Amino acid sequence: MEDNKTINEAGAGKKVGGGKFLTFFLGREEYAIEILKVQEIIGLMSITPVPNMPSYIRGVLNLRGKIIPVMDLRSRFGLPPVDDTAETCIVVVQDGHYRMGTVVDKVSEVADIDGANIEDVPSFGNTASSEYLSGIGKHEDTVKLLLDVSRVLFDVPRELMQKDAAPLEAEVAV
Repeated sequence: MEDNKTINEAGAGKKVGGGKFLTFFLGREEYAIEILKVQEIIGLMSITPVPNMPSYIRGVLNLRGKIIPVMDLRSRFGLPPVDDTAETCIVVVQDGHYRMGTVVDKVSEVADIDGANIEDVPSFGNTASSEYLSGIGKHEDTVKLLLDVSRVLFDVPRELMQKDAAPLEAEVAV
C-alpha cells in the first residue's frame, strides 16, 4: 500500500561528504545540517497546531504565502521539552521539492568540515539511536552530530508533506 509509505524510505544511511554545515544546539548537543539544504533561518513565530499530527509536529506556519510544516526536533529525538527562549529559532530545510521547518534551541555557526574529519556513525547497539545520523564530524576540538536530513525531516507520513508546485525562483513574497 503506497499510501502508508513515507516520503523517503530509500537512501537512508548514506555517508555524507565534507563541506559546509549549519550547526545548532538541542540542549548541550551540537548537530549539523548540510548548508545547501538550509533555505533560511527565522525567529520563532506563530505556529498553528494541526489536529491529529504526530506529537513531534508543532503545526504549520505561513512563510511569505507558503504553508510550511514545523517539526520539533527535541520531540522527534525523544528529548525532554524545554521552554522557548530568545535563541529558539526555526531552520527551514529544503530537500528537492519538500520543505520543513524545524525548531532548534539555538543556531551556532556555519562550519567547514573536511571529509577526512567525518566518521561513520558508531554502532550503539540500538540502531534506533543513530538512525537519523549520517556521520560524526570533528571540527575544532568539538564533535558535531551530522543529521541525515532525508531521514529526520522527510521520513514522515506522506499526508504531512506538501510538495511545492513551482520552483523556488517563482515564489512571490506576500
